[in-house]
Amino acid sequence: MSRTIHLALHPYGVGGPGQHGLWKDPRVAKNASIDINYYIRQAQAAEHALFDALFIVDSQFINATYPAHYLNRLEPLTLLSAVATHTRHIGLVGTASSTYNSPFNLARRFASLDHISGGRAGWNVVTSFDTGASRNFGLEEHLDYTTRYGRALEFVEVARGLWDSYEDDAFPADVERGVFLDPAKLHELGHEGEHFKVVGPLNLSRSPQGQPVIFQAGVSEEGRDLAARVAEGIYAPGGSLEQAQEYYADIKRRTASYGRAPEHIKIFIHGGPVVAATDEAARRREREIFEEDNDFERNLALLGRSFGAYDFSVHDLDAPFPDVAHLAEKGGRTGATKIITRAREENLTLRQVAWSVSEFRRSPFVGAPETVADTIERWFDAGTFDGINLAFRTEDELNLFVDGVVPILQKRGLFRTEYEADTLRGNLGLPVPVNRHTAAAGHVHA
Repeated sequence: MSRTIHLALHPYGVGGPGQHGLWKDPRVAKNASIDINYYIRQAQAAEHALFDALFIVDSQFINATYPAHYLNRLEPLTLLSAVATHTRHIGLVGTASSTYNSPFNLARRFASLDHISGGRAGWNVVTSFDTGASRNFGLEEHLDYTTRYGRALEFVEVARGLWDSYEDDAFPADVERGVFLDPAKLHELGHEGEHFKVVGPLNLSRSPQGQPVIFQAGVSEEGRDLAARVAEGIYAPGGSLEQAQEYYADIKRRTASYGRAPEHIKIFIHGGPVVAATDEAARRREREIFEEDNDFERNLALLGRSFGAYDFSVHDLDAPFPDVAHLAEKGGRTGATKIITRAREENLTLRQVAWSVSEFRRSPFVGAPETVADTIERWFDAGTFDGINLAFRTEDELNLFVDGVVPILQKRGLFRTEYEADTLRGNLGLPVPVNRHTAAAGHVHA
């Protein structure tokens, strides 16, 4: 089978980081982020266009400076369970923290979504960089980087072990013999590790895709290493073509170093296409979008998120950028370190840094449908992604992409014309994981 592009949809709701003005758009319902029908419509439109997945982000801390979508939004697994009953093929990927959850409960919730959807669930594993979340879970301080990533690795291992509690043929449900369960096919986990002690078993069988698909989005050394070890899908930062190539090659190399097949990890870069009748009209709209969102107070608050929701407004805006390096370790360390380095090298004030982190950057995926399709094809051929995680400000803009760009990609043989499978794994071209107990007993069939 020739290599083809995967597409996922990331709905914005009323506007998250970098879309501060979206809630003001008359086409956006002010309750979009808590309206399940908004998500159902988005998922159905994406499914009609044969997208691989709907992707829902999340966080567990807010204050009054946070973007509109963060202030009032639905919990991902509840949301996706509702969407599952109104769709048939599209994957359903939810974000959940390995720092602020317990393995048994979260494994059960994702396994439930996997059954409700018929094998379409995915878990985006995050370690949480909002330091304020710790105080919502009884902790005075956010865990450091090393602890968070060590916990994440063990968390995934425990969840996968729990998902293998039942072998696939554990339930004969033989009325004549009076046998519902074959007890030899039920297995305790008995895990005792550095961060967790979980006996098991999970009280839920495996779904048609075996286990939910694991996604991850790390850009730091620890994040890249975690992704290479456990992820089956990655949400990559994107950036320039050269940066995307470097990230793609690095993750595939690391994956192979852990004895995994590089083709069994699908890398999705972020894409916010702007499609219009002409290239000029699309570029004008791109600039308009930037100006709609370019609010200094919001940019200053957004800068603080990389440093654990730090309040930069207490500093003189025209003084040199303050020494906040100690806050980076427990926040978004990779992004925070880049900000600090640039501020020092260019001797920037706090005001200049706040503007610089939100300065206008042209997206590669902007133009008439043919132009956008050309760029997607060029980046795909250059080895920058396996798929694109698409974000559109409005449903109208999603439809412009679906009606204009998707048919061109299909004509070029770059995107499917029908779903290959009923499960997320099947459509991503990922193997169904063999139950570890079945494999250990040597009962695996070719």
